[in-house]
Formats: sequence, structure tokens, C-alpha cells
Amino acid sequence: MGSKKLGLTVGLAVKICGLTRELDVEAAVKAGADYLGFVFFPPSPRSITVSRAAELTKHVPEGVTKVALCVDADDNLLRNITSNAGIDMIQFHGTESPSQVVKAKKYFRLPVMKAFAVAESKDVIKARKYELVADYLMFDAKPPQNATRPGGNAEVFDWGLVANEKWSKPWFLAGGLSPKNVVEAIRISGAKGVDVSSGVEDAPGIKNSDQMHKFIEAAKK
Repeated sequence: MGSKKLGLTVGLAVKICGLTRELDVEAAVKAGADYLGFVFFPPSPRSITVSRAAELTKHVPEGVTKVALCVDADDNLLRNITSNAGIDMIQFHGTESPSQVVKAKKYFRLPVMKAFAVAESKDVIKARKYELVADYLMFDAKPPQNATRPGGNAEVFDWGLVANEKWSKPWFLAGGLSPKNVVEAIRISGAKGVDVSSGVEDAPGIKNSDQMHKFIEAAKK
């Protein structure tokens, strides 16, 4: 399916996040990834610079969406990313408000995905405030208490919390997904899009091409 048609056509979309190397970008595309995620949050071991992102994105073929993961980024950083990193979408993974989503869409003229940390039903309900302003939603596991980053912690949440919810916008499931559990995660949650980072790595930021292939193959069956 075309990556920009998530939720509008038959099929399931896969996002490989936290890419840091050319060979991993190439392997993800070859394996059939629809979305590629690049992290701009220094506490993350997968964080890269804007100039590095430009190197990684320049050979990504048309039809594969390049996503910038940001955590409470200021306007200067967002302007630098959207102007120079070669990305197609902004992913807000922090405490950004609905008004900040609206502002980003207006000024940077790119679609915005808003991620939510989920541990209980009230965390899912928070997403309703963003449903009318964000273009995409993501439900990720709430990080451990002393974690330094909001995602990429290999944590899983109860997929049943999102199973019976209906959304007007397409959404991704994230958090602790791997080739071993992605089929079950999709079955329980009803997700039409899945996001993986640590579940296909040999080390933070170092993807395993075989694991990426297995993950995408399993998800799209």
C-alpha cells in the first residue's frame, strides 16, 4: 500500500524508527517499510543531527514517508529539521499541546503525528483532544519511571486498551513490538499501522536487516 494512504486503503503500514545508518535505511526500504523514523532528541541513543538526517534521507525513494521524531522541540529546531533534513512528516512524542500541533501544521506545512504514552484507559482518552488537529495518532507504552526518553524503551502496554476505540484519523501501535509479537499485537489491538525500533536492533540505533524483514513480513501477512 502507499504510505500516504494509511487507514484509507486495504493493508497495513509499517514504520521502522530510530534509523542511524545508510545500510539500515536501504534494508528497511527493501524489506517494505512504508515509514522511516529519524530521531531528533539527544537523550536517545538513536538521535542524529539534522545534517546526518539529510544524508540518510536523500536516497529514500518516493512513496516511503520520512518522519522526524521530536520531543518538545523548540521552533528553531523544528524549522531546521523541516527545512534541511529532507523529511515529510513531524512526529510529536512529548507533551506538545493541541495548539502546538495546529501551529506546526500551519507554519511548516507538513502532516503531524502525535504520540501518546499509554498505561491505562485514561491515557487513551487523552488522544481525543488531538483527534481533530493531528493527521495521525500513535499509541506507545508509557516509559519506566526513571527513563530518559518517552519511547524506544522496549516496553509493552495492554493492547486491549485501544482494541475497541474508533478513530477518525489513522493510528499506529508502538511499544515493545518485535517479529515475535507483532501478529498478536495487531490481532488484539486492531491496528492498521505498527511502529518498531528496539525490537529489530542488535544495539540501540543498529538495526538488524533480517529482523526488519521478519517484522515487516509478519505484520503484512
